[in-house]
Amino acid sequence: MTLSSMVVSRDWQEVSVLECILGGLQMSVAIEKEPQQALDRLSKSKVDALIVDCDLNGSSQLLRELQSAERPAKAVPLVLMGSTGCSRSLDETGALFAFEKPISVEQAVRTLSAARNVIFDGRLRYHRTGLEVPVLVRSKGRKAKGAVLVNLSQGGMQIRTDSSVSSTGPLQISFDLPGGRLSLKAQAEIVWQDQCGNVGVRFKKVAQPQQRMLRLWLAQQFLAN
Repeated sequence: MTLSSMVVSRDWQEVSVLECILGGLQMSVAIEKEPQQALDRLSKSKVDALIVDCDLNGSSQLLRELQSAERPAKAVPLVLMGSTGCSRSLDETGALFAFEKPISVEQAVRTLSAARNVIFDGRLRYHRTGLEVPVLVRSKGRKAKGAVLVNLSQGGMQIRTDSSVSSTGPLQISFDLPGGRLSLKAQAEIVWQDQCGNVGVRFKKVAQPQQRMLRLWLAQQFLAN
C-alpha cells in the first residue's frame, strides 16, 4: 500500500533527493512551495507524513498552526529539515524526526524509514480486514455457539450470529485465519450487539505467539490493498 507525503520547501535540490527516497519507500510525494498553500491543502485532504523545511519563510507560522487545536492537520506525523539547529525545534513543534541540510542520503533514508514505520504501525493498529470465516464462541457455563467473522483487527472483531450472545462474563473465541494453519484463540468481551445478530468483540487476552501471528497476517492484508 502506498502512503502519502507532503514536502513544504522551495529548495529544489533537496526536494529532488527527498522525492527519490520517498518513492523508494513507496510513498507518494506532493510538493508545496508556500506554507499557507500547504495548510489549505491539509485542511482539505489528509497526508500520512508532512516534511517541513524550517529555512522556508513562513514555516514557523505553519508549525504554529499545526499545533493549533482548531487544525485537524496537527495529527499529521511531522518531519523537520533545515540548517544546523533545526532539531532543537522538535519539542516545540511536536515533530517526530528531524534531519539537517544539505541532506545526507543515508541519514534521510534512516529517518524517513523510521517515520514510515511509525505511520504504518499506527495505521495497522486500527485497520480492519473484512472476511467470512466460521468462529466458535463459548460463554462460561454455556454451550459453544457458531458465528461468522465479519471483520478483524488487532484489538477485536465483529461477528454475526443467529442468536444473542451472553454479554456477562468473559468469552472464549476461536477461529482459523485463511491461508494456512493459522488458528487463533482469545479471551474476549462483548462491547456491543444489535438485534440483527451483529456483535462487537474486544480481545482481552491473546497469547504472545498468536498476537505476532495475527499482526503479521493483518499486515499482509493491509499491504495487499
